[in-house]
Amino acid sequence: MTVHFIGAGPGAPDLLTLRGRDLIAACPVCLYAGSLVPEAVLAHCPKGARIVNTAPLDLDAIIAEIAAAHEAGQDVARLHSGDLSVWSAMGEQLRRLDALGISYDVTPGVPSFAAAAAALATELTVPEIAQSVVLTRTQGRASPMPAGESLCNFAATGATLALHLSVGQLEKVQTDLLPHYGADCPVAVVYRASWPDQRVIRCALGDLTQAVDDSISRTALILVGPALGAGLTAESQLYSAEYDRRYRPQSADSPWAEWQHGDD
Repeated sequence: MTVHFIGAGPGAPDLLTLRGRDLIAACPVCLYAGSLVPEAVLAHCPKGARIVNTAPLDLDAIIAEIAAAHEAGQDVARLHSGDLSVWSAMGEQLRRLDALGISYDVTPGVPSFAAAAAALATELTVPEIAQSVVLTRTQGRASPMPAGESLCNFAATGATLALHLSVGQLEKVQTDLLPHYGADCPVAVVYRASWPDQRVIRCALGDLTQAVDDSISRTALILVGPALGAGLTAESQLYSAEYDRRYRPQSADSPWAEWQHGDD
């Protein structure tokens, strides 16, 4: 018996990985975070599967469901939204499964920041502008922020910020970021990325609190940074005709020429 922790993606049912789909189809028990995982994903469950929405359950109740399936010799598909590597609360479940001697594996999913960037049709890293993306959040009730992980500290790098779980604290976001990015810095707020009711709001950082209305109070990602700006022209060297690289040596004297010849 194995518990398969599966990243169910940002919302669109067809952004589920093939591995995730096949594991769901093979498991007679499915536990899913109903507040964020679309019910359409559950269509992959086998007929007669026990399907449990874990949104109203606490950790002990979730582990009890898994333990019961383990006792019955039934594999479990444990679905979380997005990818399991960030803010999934997977770790605390795995520690309890280790203590119970229950085996598990992990299948990654499409993260929400990637779906948001796709909705914007933009790269979050732009040559000469930003080459790092910081995934972070503001202080919340469920998990306090470590002292060194403040928005001000991250903003000082000039990187592209992907702010999760923060749309309810727009004033704090704006106040903390303005001294570092400036009022004209581009911002995008993507509500329910990849869902049918997806909304995209673009504005300048100085206008952030006015641009987002009260109808967006959760399930939204805030992207901030100069890489989101229009009219950027900087290009990488990756596809430059003059760039000497392994698969495209520019001369017989290139250190890659011998490698390419030998590979042939």
